[in-house]
Amino acid sequence: MRGNEVVKVGPGPLGFDDVVGVARHGAAVRLTEESLAAMERARTRVEDLAASPVPAYGVSTGFGALATRHIDPALRARLQRSLVRSHAAGSGPEVETEVVRAMMLLRLRTLASGHTGVRPATARLLAALLDAGITPVVREYGSLGCSGDLAPLSHVALALMGEGEVRDRDGRAGPAAEALARAGLAPVELAAKEGLALINGTDGMLGMLVLALADLDVLLKSADIAAAMSVEALLGTDRVFAADLQALRPHPGQAAAAANLRAMLRDSGIMASHRDDSCTRVQDAYSLRCAPQVAGAARDTAAHAAAVAGRELAAAVDNPVVLDDGRVESNGNFHGAPVGYVLDFLAIAAADVASMAERRTDRMLDVARSHGLPAFLADDPGVDSGHMIAQYTQAAIVSELKRLAAPASVDSIPSSAMQEDHVSMGWSAGRKLRRALDGLTRVLAIEILTAARAIDLRRPLTPAPATGAVVAALRQEVPGPGADRHLAPEIESVVRMVAAGTVVAAAESVTGPLA
Repeated sequence: MRGNEVVKVGPGPLGFDDVVGVARHGAAVRLTEESLAAMERARTRVEDLAASPVPAYGVSTGFGALATRHIDPALRARLQRSLVRSHAAGSGPEVETEVVRAMMLLRLRTLASGHTGVRPATARLLAALLDAGITPVVREYGSLGCSGDLAPLSHVALALMGEGEVRDRDGRAGPAAEALARAGLAPVELAAKEGLALINGTDGMLGMLVLALADLDVLLKSADIAAAMSVEALLGTDRVFAADLQALRPHPGQAAAAANLRAMLRDSGIMASHRDDSCTRVQDAYSLRCAPQVAGAARDTAAHAAAVAGRELAAAVDNPVVLDDGRVESNGNFHGAPVGYVLDFLAIAAADVASMAERRTDRMLDVARSHGLPAFLADDPGVDSGHMIAQYTQAAIVSELKRLAAPASVDSIPSSAMQEDHVSMGWSAGRKLRRALDGLTRVLAIEILTAARAIDLRRPLTPAPATGAVVAALRQEVPGPGADRHLAPEIESVVRMVAAGTVVAAAESVTGPLA
């Protein structure tokens, strides 16, 4: 999905492509007539409660541990403004634009469900900010992932009020009031319950989960490509990837990874060169032989995470909520545990896939295990160091990924005078997963760069058509074997190729779509 497409936002669930399209590619959003009608119905109920002498949480009371105070009607507009201003307490580095846009879209979807009680005009303004490319500046720290992503969403709500800092479509930072004025938009004066409805959701962590799943789809295919290239480079065997062997352990992810490896290695001249009695090795090392088992387990983990994300994309997370029968009820649906757990789970998978990739790279550089390749793939070992320090870089990243794999979701810290005495830390899990996926991208890029060099050094033996296509794509950006040269720019070039899906596209130009 690209920026010239339109995502319709209504009471029903959003699709993964919808989120990615709006967050990354600037797709437009439109509220459906059904959603506008649903919001009108819920708003009528909220206004009835606001006029009632009976206290209603979030409508006529304070918040959190201050919920025992009944707020006079004359103070309720101030109540909503004060809520947003006080909760916009984030600190630290700026959160990426794509994450903030995903969070905005997901909050808009919950508003459109008709279960929050906001006015249609407030939802329309949030949609208008997305369409205008106005992105509130959100800071990394502040969310505990319970009562939703309160601080990050408060920075978004602040922009709707014409306050705080935003970035425009060109990335320029400035006051929200000025950006809204340039776009022809008027700030909203929040009415009863609207401040709370804008900030009480798990939209930030869910947005990061959806974006991570899109990235993992590319990265896990890239991991299979990297493994296939390393198998060729190390004169390994592809017999262990046979479908009948893999079927003895019927995990779907494992089957998919093995199928990718078979497709990548089909018709390999390098593989054919040692399918005879001259090969004395009984079996390959685990980092080669077990590649489908590890990458497959990561795929199955991603599939579970996608199932959780799919359910969340159909959820209406707010407290209190307006039910279809008109009741307004408090609830605990804002707790981020379901999302936090799978974000942590994916960080474990990313660390393990990267760890195996680093081990394969190390084998290609070691003359005792590389089966005839020069030390460190150097042009003149001793004078040249080849890819020695590229593996150091991998090792440093893998070590960091192991630390990032420690779960955030078990680390609850009570808040709000013990009213919020158990929190999910799901936002923190999402932040560290984003760093983990960046690290995995870099580790795979170094393996692919190293394996391409090793495959070139095997000439006149020829690689498989698919792995050869990947090597050819790399050679458009990075030179082949030779004397030592500045290696960091070459690594960054391949990092960009992996992240953009260029490596996968090169492979698929031969194999067709990989699993």
